[in-house]
Amino acid sequence: MYYPYLRGKQFELLALRDLIVLLSENNTKVSPIIEPVKTSSTLIKTLEALCINNINFNIIINPFHGELINKTDQLLYLLKEEISEFENYQLSILVDNRDNVKKVLDLIALHKSKCKGITLIHNSVMQNVNEVISLCEEQMPVINNVINFENTSANRRYYRSFIPSTRVSLSDYFKSQSKNSNYLSIEESQFTDEHLFYKEEGYKGFGDFLTIGDNYSESGFLPYAVAIHISYADSDNNVFVKHFVSDSNDDASDVGGKFAEANAKLVDWCKSKGLSTIGIKSFYELYESGHFPGLGTIKKYSIMNHIELMLKLI
Repeated sequence: MYYPYLRGKQFELLALRDLIVLLSENNTKVSPIIEPVKTSSTLIKTLEALCINNINFNIIINPFHGELINKTDQLLYLLKEEISEFENYQLSILVDNRDNVKKVLDLIALHKSKCKGITLIHNSVMQNVNEVISLCEEQMPVINNVINFENTSANRRYYRSFIPSTRVSLSDYFKSQSKNSNYLSIEESQFTDEHLFYKEEGYKGFGDFLTIGDNYSESGFLPYAVAIHISYADSDNNVFVKHFVSDSNDDASDVGGKFAEANAKLVDWCKSKGLSTIGIKSFYELYESGHFPGLGTIKKYSIMNHIELMLKLI
């Protein structure tokens, strides 16, 4: 099963909503992880769409980023108000220490959620992890133990602490650059082959941070260069990311023109490869119309392409 990790920013949530039919058709293959960064109508509508279409998901109730840090009670109240009649999701806890988890569990008990269970996302190695799991099991079953190997790689045996049927691997495979123009010299990056081996390595599923990466930023700015990141599979089903970058990168003017330059490269290459996911078709349409939809929509289409690709590969 595939566990894409998305921060709850507007265009990441819209990517899920725009793929709702595809996700519903593949609901045995996918279980998105959402770390909400603020309460918004987009967040509520996305959660409702996932629930109504019976798509299992994981909603983090103690986020480490954005406006909802230390607002677990507020998030649990929102879930109770908006999706209390549904059960096709897990309350997810970012694990950093035992006391942190205990406080979150106390709040869960107060709100009496009837969801499927709990997802623990392990961002660090905990010596008393079995005690933490026991605390959770007193309230509801632990469905997923998501192990972020970017932060726990110092102890690769950590995953052995968990029941095999709950193990999910998570890594940031996207090789981000400090400036978009740097991708001009890279052209493409190896992404992952985890989807080929996760089962034989003892995991029920795997996750990634899509074509965004794990870096989180609340601020936006006009870029000198526009870069579009499109994931694809080679003949052996290894996943790579192709980078399409504008050429007129001397200043931050005419972002729409920069997008047109990058998108022309994307369209030429993707058509030569016969690629036609929902996200890529959207780039084709923008090329034909000459429309610039904004940087957020470009990211949305890239995310949509990546999710569709991973669903095809598993």
